[in-house]
Amino acid sequence: LGSEEALRAIQVIADRVKFKALKEEAGRQIERIAADLGLSREQLADRLVPDFGLGEDAALVLDYGTRKFTVAFDEALKPFVTDEDGKPRKVLPKPGAKDDPDLATAAYQRFTALKKELRAVATDQIARLEAAMTATRSWSLEEFRRFFVDHALTRHLARRLVWTAETGGVFTGFRIAEDGSFSDAEDETIELPADAAIRVAHPVHLGDQVAAWAEILADYEILQPFDQLDRPVLAFTDEELETGRLTRFEGAKVEVGRLLGMTKRGWWRASPEDGGVEPGLAYKLPNGGFVTIELDHGIYVGAIGETPEQTLRGVHLTDTEQYWWSDEQYAKRKHPTNIDAVTAAEVLGSLARLTGRS
Repeated sequence: LGSEEALRAIQVIADRVKFKALKEEAGRQIERIAADLGLSREQLADRLVPDFGLGEDAALVLDYGTRKFTVAFDEALKPFVTDEDGKPRKVLPKPGAKDDPDLATAAYQRFTALKKELRAVATDQIARLEAAMTATRSWSLEEFRRFFVDHALTRHLARRLVWTAETGGVFTGFRIAEDGSFSDAEDETIELPADAAIRVAHPVHLGDQVAAWAEILADYEILQPFDQLDRPVLAFTDEELETGRLTRFEGAKVEVGRLLGMTKRGWWRASPEDGGVEPGLAYKLPNGGFVTIELDHGIYVGAIGETPEQTLRGVHLTDTEQYWWSDEQYAKRKHPTNIDAVTAAEVLGSLARLTGRS
């Protein structure tokens, strides 16, 4: 049970299986194993990313005997091959009459298996990196080198992102160059402090350097695995923090399918009330409290198509997961005001995408 293969299998169940009871039990086992190792669940996940037998230079050469192909990866970690002249091929050719039958067949089968195995792993790793950005998760410089700079697989994603090194509250943006060195927003090589906290950069922490970074990635023709630099940076107004009401989004009419899509961004559907109607959606803030969306008419469980369009009747900051109040309750209700800039940008960004308002 303690082998990496077994732990990866449990991790897959915890992350992907739809059967709730099995998923929850796998999650509990992962939490227990991580705790026994003195790690968080995410720290354990860092250690379980497979390298698929890629070499130290992160290259996999497919030997056909008479010709060779090198495996490379795109922004979605999808593998493709280049020929001996470095020219990309749309597909790996099947072994031909002039190829060594044993070498070519083995190489072709290996690439076919790699593509299949990588699909789920790639999706998981991209999602983990985006989640790390929105949670402002950090790594030590040593961990960063081990899990991203030097890792044969994840380096292909890490090189497509902008990172920050934070020391003493100061954030320095950088990227990983092809040779494993670090470059700043002026494309100059830099050294990172040994005590730096490394994070996937959120535009909030890049400030006015976002445009410079976008230009650098464009110059190098680097595509990103998820929206990083293009992410909107929105903030709560003083009035919103004072009243706990986000009127800029209220009254917006939204297709129910788009509302359900919010569950992929950390929101969840409210428990059904009378008549099996879900009154809204909620998002739990990391420092306590919620953002809630009150819907008109609400989502009918088992009959979602009955209300294809919903109106956002109210959008609130609140201490409890609550969707509506009497006048007396509303006057007495409390709401969070200590919301960090990254969380604010993420919550407001998801509401802006949902409603088309900002």
